[in-house]
Amino acid sequence: MRARGRCWKFGDNIPTDQIVRSDRAIGSMQEMRKHVLENLNPAFARDVRPGDILVAGRHFGQSSGRAVAPKALQATGIGAVVVESAARLFYRNCFEIGLPLLQCPGVTAGVEDGDVLDVDLATGILLDERSGARFEGERIDPFLMSMLRAGGLIPMAGQLAGEADGGRGAGHGGAGREGES
Repeated sequence: MRARGRCWKFGDNIPTDQIVRSDRAIGSMQEMRKHVLENLNPAFARDVRPGDILVAGRHFGQSSGRAVAPKALQATGIGAVVVESAARLFYRNCFEIGLPLLQCPGVTAGVEDGDVLDVDLATGILLDERSGARFEGERIDPFLMSMLRAGGLIPMAGQLAGEADGGRGAGHGGAGREGES
């Protein structure tokens, strides 16, 4: 699983209320998307493109467990979030909605806003195509990688439910093939 795109670089200690302000968190996702990180970089929500990579420092997503912040980031179309470190609940919320997040200590010192980054989520390797710099992030737990591949927790649960019932599909009611009782 890979992501490749323009780097949008942010600093340390960014709380969820800076990702999407609480007064914006009650609107539609399409409306929220227009205001993501607007106080830190007004150009981000306007100019971000599908596949771009958000890079930030330590303690990204701190202060609140509101799942709306990762959902708003996902709505921008970014390919991945790469941070020095993420708040624990923010980290889990990203995987639960299928938004790739890689913790990669040292990344903010080695990349610049606008660089093109290639992120291999399976190996944790990030390559800056401008400078040639290579960074090794923390390997993502295999269970969380499975969740990402499925598209998040709910799609993964649906897949697991399908496996558990022999592929008949959830809610089949246990009825057999036509003619069976």
